[in-house]
Amino acid sequence: MSEQSHTVRCVNDNSWQSTLQDLGRPLLETTFVVIDLETTGAGPHIGAAITEIGAVKVKAGKTLGEFETFINPGHPIPDYIQELTGINDSMVHQAPSISTVLPSLFEFLGSHQETVLVAQNAPFDLAFLKHYARVHDFPWPAFTVLDTAIIARKVLTRDEVPNCKLGTLAAFFGTQTTPNHRALDDARATVDVLHGLIERLGSFDIYTLEELHNFGKKVKKPKSGK
Repeated sequence: MSEQSHTVRCVNDNSWQSTLQDLGRPLLETTFVVIDLETTGAGPHIGAAITEIGAVKVKAGKTLGEFETFINPGHPIPDYIQELTGINDSMVHQAPSISTVLPSLFEFLGSHQETVLVAQNAPFDLAFLKHYARVHDFPWPAFTVLDTAIIARKVLTRDEVPNCKLGTLAAFFGTQTTPNHRALDDARATVDVLHGLIERLGSFDIYTLEELHNFGKKVKKPKSGK
């Protein structure tokens, strides 16, 4: 794998316009980038590093592009991580460094005024991305961030799902891709979970980002029949 081995697949979309309006930004008209990382451990604070990045850009239910790459973590991958993800040292040996990939990733993410960043258990992924942006002197854009796990806890009951892990949510919403601890597949599964959650949010009269951010401060009862 060469230094420029990461893959970006984009679909042209000339319909982007400013969606920040006084009445709020409709969820169905928002550009989301769903991102997932595979890493060598629980966090950069303990010396763990990124081994793989996967991201999917979507708007109005349509996939606009995908980003995927291995990352050379700069140290051996622990055995238990290799067993969990199937990613081994030979797979990342010639992969690009995170400092090489970050400019391409930021280009894919786009403007923070346009893009809303989405992740399952977002603090985990953001901790790594912000850490390496800081280490390599890349300013971190002020992205609006949505966490599918947090949204799921607000709109799904324990009778529907016993927990809000990605595998559980994927099974509940019947995602086309099964999560498997590989970054792009997990991002694709999270996209389907996001779409399922947005549909469920409608039963709580939540249709804009602003309403979603305020959701939970005063929980509404869902409409009858939902």
